[in-house]
Amino acid sequence: MTERDSSITRRQLGRYLREAREAIGLTMAEAAALMEWGKSSLQRIETGQNQRIRIRDLDGLIEIYEIDEDKAAGLRGLAQQAAEKSWWHEYGGVIPDNFSVYMGMESGARRLVSYQPDLVPGLLQTSDYARVLIRNAFPHETEEEITDRIEPRMLRQRLITRKARPVRLDVILCETALCRMVGGPKTMAAQLMHLADASTRPNVTIRLLPFTAGMPTGDQVGPFVVLEFDVDGQGRPVEPTIVYAENYTSDMYSEKLGIVERYKRAFVTLNKATLDETATRMVLRNKAREYRA
Repeated sequence: MTERDSSITRRQLGRYLREAREAIGLTMAEAAALMEWGKSSLQRIETGQNQRIRIRDLDGLIEIYEIDEDKAAGLRGLAQQAAEKSWWHEYGGVIPDNFSVYMGMESGARRLVSYQPDLVPGLLQTSDYARVLIRNAFPHETEEEITDRIEPRMLRQRLITRKARPVRLDVILCETALCRMVGGPKTMAAQLMHLADASTRPNVTIRLLPFTAGMPTGDQVGPFVVLEFDVDGQGRPVEPTIVYAENYTSDMYSEKLGIVERYKRAFVTLNKATLDETATRMVLRNKAREYRA
């Protein structure tokens, strides 16, 4: 696979279309018949095997599945990106802001390995902490609009709190995130106690990279998440492992083996320099008490 031959967007488009079909109770055969296709044609689209999907065909599925216009715009943007075969996805202007490709991938993962140098990751944020960040990012929006942005962030957290097959979450958090004042002392105290409590879950590990650890990788590493997926009956992953790195103007998604392995090695290197889980929990609670004082 070359760097310009990723099928990530095709599979993501197929997943959204499959979920939309299932949501209205149509079988694959029934939906294919409505499109005057063979079942295998729709199956290739849903599994991301088609190199591209024509917009008029996509619009036909959108109509049959009764997909709302906001999500439809996102699907069209995905189809456009899939046709370009680019593993570096600059979604600005192509996929609407309210259509999250990452959240779709995240919801299908079985394990998330996350490195966060500056901020608490969204899956572990309190609503007050999230509100401050979102307000800073969108200073001209109304409180109602800000609340609308917070809601999906909070709903995402069900991935790690649900009783049935919660996602495994392994996080390395830099000490910077504990010291960076987001909101006021009250907000920070509540956030750090929330982190300490979350770390007691059997499916969540949080380890702190202290300032005294220096730069273990030798190079600056930005925030990233490695997404791992279930395996099938033969022990093969149902989806390739994917690296997601969020940047200010664009997002990078890659399943290229060399890139994935490099990020995995970075996580291992960083993890060796962290405090263990018990010590991390103690630091979080002590720091929360400092903020309360």
